[in-house]
Amino acid sequence: MQKRSKLYLIDGSSYIYRAFYAIPHLSNSKGHPTNAIYGFARMILKVIRDEKPDYIAVVFDSKGETFRHKEYADYKSHRPEMPEELAIQIPFIQKLVQVFNISILHKEGYEADDIIGSAVRIAEDKGFDVTIVSGDKDMLQLVTPNVRMLDTLKGKVYGEREVIEKFGVEPDKVVEVLGLMGDASDNIPGIPGIGEKTASSLIKEFTSIENLLKNVEDIKKDSLKEKIKSHAEQALLSRRLSIIKRDIELDVPVDALILKDIHYDDLTIFFRELEFYSLLKDIMPRENIQSGGEYRAISDVNDFERLLERITVLGAMAIDLEATSEDPVKAEIVGISISIKPRESFYIPVGHSYIGASPQLDKRYVMERLKPLMESEEVKKYGHNIKYASIVLSNEGLDLKGIEFDTMIAAYLINPSKSDYSLGRLALDYLDYQIGERKGKRDFSLIPIPEMVMASCEETDIVFQLKEVLESLLKEDKLTELYYSVELPLVKVLVDMERKGVRIDESFLRDMSKRLDRELSKLIEQIYFIAGGEFNINSSKQLQDVLFERLKLKSIKRTKTGLSTDMEVLQQLAVQHEFPAKILEYRQLSKLKSTYVDALSGLINPKTGRVHTSFNQTVTATGRLSSSNPNLQNIPVRTELGREIRKAFIPESGCTILSADYSQIELRILAHVSADEVLIDAFKRGEDIHEWTACEVFGVIPGMVTSDMRRMAKAVNFGIIYGISPFGLSRDMGVSNEEAKKFIESYFNRYKRVKEYIDRTLNEAYEKGYVTTILQRRRYLPDLKRTSPLNPPLLRGNKGVVREFAERAAINTSIQGSAADMIKVAMINIHRRIKKEMRRAEMIIQIHDELVFEVIDEEVEALRRLVKEEMEGVMKLSVPIIVEINTGKNWNEAH
Repeated sequence: MQKRSKLYLIDGSSYIYRAFYAIPHLSNSKGHPTNAIYGFARMILKVIRDEKPDYIAVVFDSKGETFRHKEYADYKSHRPEMPEELAIQIPFIQKLVQVFNISILHKEGYEADDIIGSAVRIAEDKGFDVTIVSGDKDMLQLVTPNVRMLDTLKGKVYGEREVIEKFGVEPDKVVEVLGLMGDASDNIPGIPGIGEKTASSLIKEFTSIENLLKNVEDIKKDSLKEKIKSHAEQALLSRRLSIIKRDIELDVPVDALILKDIHYDDLTIFFRELEFYSLLKDIMPRENIQSGGEYRAISDVNDFERLLERITVLGAMAIDLEATSEDPVKAEIVGISISIKPRESFYIPVGHSYIGASPQLDKRYVMERLKPLMESEEVKKYGHNIKYASIVLSNEGLDLKGIEFDTMIAAYLINPSKSDYSLGRLALDYLDYQIGERKGKRDFSLIPIPEMVMASCEETDIVFQLKEVLESLLKEDKLTELYYSVELPLVKVLVDMERKGVRIDESFLRDMSKRLDRELSKLIEQIYFIAGGEFNINSSKQLQDVLFERLKLKSIKRTKTGLSTDMEVLQQLAVQHEFPAKILEYRQLSKLKSTYVDALSGLINPKTGRVHTSFNQTVTATGRLSSSNPNLQNIPVRTELGREIRKAFIPESGCTILSADYSQIELRILAHVSADEVLIDAFKRGEDIHEWTACEVFGVIPGMVTSDMRRMAKAVNFGIIYGISPFGLSRDMGVSNEEAKKFIESYFNRYKRVKEYIDRTLNEAYEKGYVTTILQRRRYLPDLKRTSPLNPPLLRGNKGVVREFAERAAINTSIQGSAADMIKVAMINIHRRIKKEMRRAEMIIQIHDELVFEVIDEEVEALRRLVKEEMEGVMKLSVPIIVEINTGKNWNEAH
């Protein structure tokens, strides 16, 4: 028996809307909304990959009115205009279909439903099996033994049996059901008060609307009978409107809809333009990038020596280390991959320990011979996250010098708002290449050497190739100076900081943990007493019951799972009742204990007795460093107990902790970049800036400023930097929206240049799509780019949440990003001088605007002078830069 050909007809018009609303806010870095395009592309790929059609077409509605509008003037009249953010995606969706090399069907005066219905009839007559790809229930009337409907979003297929399960009638009776129940989405009226269930049971009994009308007196329920009688004509009209035409003459013969080869080159360009990297990965054929090149293992001494000679002559290499752990301080080298030019890489295995591993060079010998090259400033080193390689090599006594390029940091500078700077992603982004996926354990000593040769050599090869591309982009975006003068030199600083780590007082943490246990036990007893019985405090469901059922507190907001018990809700309820306040206290103590007090002990390296946090250069969009394992920035400092955790951070015996913190640096930068004379003058005179602002805003003299006035002025000062709204400020200050609005207006009336600076920053962000810091670091804000062809001009009086956030980010980034630049430069300068001038001093922590050092007692004052000089003299601002320096025998004491 001959196999029947499979035809897939995609209801394009329906899917465009479904994709748009199924995937909320999505845009590329240029500000182009892309959610509908992405959803549509994903659907087509799924159909082609999973269904393997022989023939395929995408069907679109025609513009303007159809025969249904002529028969019923209100047909679809209630539908709002297509959202602007969807309308501007339509041409791209049409282009998408073209680059997929799929035929498009449409015909003036007809909807996609009618074109699909007609194509189905023709295809069935020709012996095709037809699948309608849609989620529209109207299409179910077309189902036959050879025709089905596929809803890819719900993952459901409708054949005859499924139609009967849904409507209770055969597919050819679906229009009768639709005639009675109507269709709200198309404004087809049906009979008011009759829904799907009633309509299905009536057609099941009477088989058609005509037969129902003939036998309407047989209906026992009087109200239903009257509805049918009084809306008989409306039911017949609704059925006519619901019937899909099957007799349209198509402009393209069904035989011409054969699935053709995808235009992969065009599709790749299209996906890259829209930044559909996950889809790009799906379509990209795996090619052998090293074809014509050389990827091989080196296990022979002579080969190894020849490689060293070539590196010396060429003067550059890309390097990658394979090791036993992701933690560089714990990691032991398994193998070294070196690329000396594009498509020529070598893997030197030294620590593969699986049974049957082939002979490897002696690790000690390899390290000794590599040491002169690794420590040579003349031989340039390229890498991806080269900080990791630097730390691992330092474990072997090698000090990596000559770091010339890090692809991860370069990609981050080029676009700091991305979430993924992995080598695989960069290869897709910039080289149109999909690297092989690594399989198995992170301990690479257990991976077969041949597998590691291909994986590791490929990565150093990619690094070598990416270097040229990214270097060009850095130059194009005027980021070269920032990259080579700040970000790259900072790597060495962070390497030393991570290697050194921070000593932790374990006994202090154990005692604090026990103390918190006792406090939590007492708190739990109090909570149970107030609640009138025991319950699971950590269960949202049970907490809801106590709050809103037992205690009868008024709910403030709901979630999908019931009434909310989040921090915001509890804080508001705590004003009314002590129970929510006790829950907040419990949560705070519980988190403090589990996240910090207990967790810190588990992070102590058994060999060094210290915690080695990771400082990350490629995480925040503003340029600030972040930290992880542990995240030092999240250690609470506003409560006494939170601050007490810092007591666990101690120096070695005979040493002191020194903390240096910039004083109000963001406000000082604001004064500088805005050139506001009033603000500059206040800083030059050494005024308490919050008290000064209180004087300016409240119109009082310094001696009359109350603590409340100063608190409010402080909220305004810092709120301005973060682009705060009147609503946000009202919550911070505990005043009404109107009062907060007046405070902001008073502030801008006094500091007029600050207002001008904010307006100027926003205007530039709208025009360029990005903001810059003092050192020209960029942050792209696609939601603000006014000139984007896919982004309509912003209606300033009708801003959405997304754009309000982007405006706040624009204001904040230029200030906070400049502060980040400043402290990075200071770190580099201090690190260089410590190496030259100090005997035993180490930078160990950077958090926000603070640097923390561990220094031998006799060098404390020398370090204090050095740090003060470098931090206060790091940049020339129009206001003084002030650094507050304190010392102590733990971090809390020094803070």
